[in-house]
Amino acid sequence: MVDNTTAPDSGDYVLLDRRDANGVGERGATTVAKLFDDAGLGYSAGGAVTQITSRTTGVTLNALAGAITLVSAAGSATPASFTVTNSEIAATDTIILNQKSGTDLLELHVTDVSAGSFQITFFTTGGTTTEQPVINFAVVKAAAA
Repeated sequence: MVDNTTAPDSGDYVLLDRRDANGVGERGATTVAKLFDDAGLGYSAGGAVTQITSRTTGVTLNALAGAITLVSAAGSATPASFTVTNSEIAATDTIILNQKSGTDLLELHVTDVSAGSFQITFFTTGGTTTEQPVINFAVVKAAAA
């Protein structure tokens, strides 16, 4: 009997049965971590970068997930944008953002995705605390239909 109530561990193995339309294929196994990494659904490694100069200064982080620390500045209700240069990004990818830290609550939007980069536009919903908020991102690899 299989226990389906326990979440898989990254070292657990998944059995695969790959078949084409004619039923020709092979069986194999891979770890949960490799399956998610290869599918672009989860990552075992990411990166981090700190913005310099201003909150509109671009950053470079070549990873499928990461943390971006914004430069220390007072929050603003006026939208500002910066570009994240990232060699892992395809124009068809989806970028997920969330605010990891910071007193002022930020509205975060991905306003452009291109091969090799994406743009983040942000503003506070209130508050002008001088701080260095951190934005987490993750890339969902996708393809146009």
